[in-house]
Amino acid sequence: MEAHIPELSVIIVTYNHSAEIQPCLTAVVQNTKLRPLQIIVVDNASDDDTVDIVRQITRDYVEEEVTVVLSKNSRNLGYTKAVNQGLQKATGKFLLLLNPDVVVFPNTIDKLISFLQNHPDCSVAAPQLLFPNFQIQPSCRRFPRRRDVLYEILGLNRIFPRSSQFNSWKMADFDHCHTRKVDQPQGACLLTTRAAFAQVGYLDERFRMFFSDVDWCKRFIEAGGKVVFYPEAKAIHRKGTSVYRYRRRMVWISHWDFIRYFWKHYPKVRSFLPNILVSGLLLKTGIIRWIFARASRKTQ
Repeated sequence: MEAHIPELSVIIVTYNHSAEIQPCLTAVVQNTKLRPLQIIVVDNASDDDTVDIVRQITRDYVEEEVTVVLSKNSRNLGYTKAVNQGLQKATGKFLLLLNPDVVVFPNTIDKLISFLQNHPDCSVAAPQLLFPNFQIQPSCRRFPRRRDVLYEILGLNRIFPRSSQFNSWKMADFDHCHTRKVDQPQGACLLTTRAAFAQVGYLDERFRMFFSDVDWCKRFIEAGGKVVFYPEAKAIHRKGTSVYRYRRRMVWISHWDFIRYFWKHYPKVRSFLPNILVSGLLLKTGIIRWIFARASRKTQ
């Protein structure tokens, strides 16, 4: 029946997130008024207590208007494929991609939904993210250009932190305190509508973990929608818990996904040589970062 169609589906991908998943799920349920509510947890073969904690929470919220769906993969399929698994199960009118290391404030999700309802030209809304000490966490970026890779490698973005040229990608010119249209908010907490999702489809599984959210936002904009940063809605984000925990592996995945992004979005023949050059730079810096990550792990 129509009354039982969820207003909201929340998709959360976990991998050894036993320390983060309980506060994440509890905050979603307790700080969101909207009902019915569907929460979909896709676990990528965790070997800690993540699944047991989710199952316990599922029992705790056995009520008609809150449904927790657990889908456990037998192996780690990567973030992007797992998100798509969750989206396939989602039946809500609104769809929220949420990282397990995010704790939403009271009414955060309700505010994001109200914003999209009041602005039908917007396809995606994202909250202001805060560090655990409540300091603002920069979370918006412009779509990367190949020159931005060179600026990063040469350190020009750090030498000229306020430069609109050298630090354009990471939006150092934005204070993250005002509502504005952006290219790409961090994928830790992204809300969209079922109608907008129907236009652009699932995340591109060519990206294993990184840049699938960037690509998704780009596709929303290319389809005529807007992506908006809305700081009236707030959430705590324990940034990078998975990335730092498995740093060496994440370094390689992030660099390869970055390379795939440029080849996808600069496909013309005239882009072949610049793509080759940027790919080479990313591979070389990836090797250096991997060596440093390996060395730092040995000293811990």
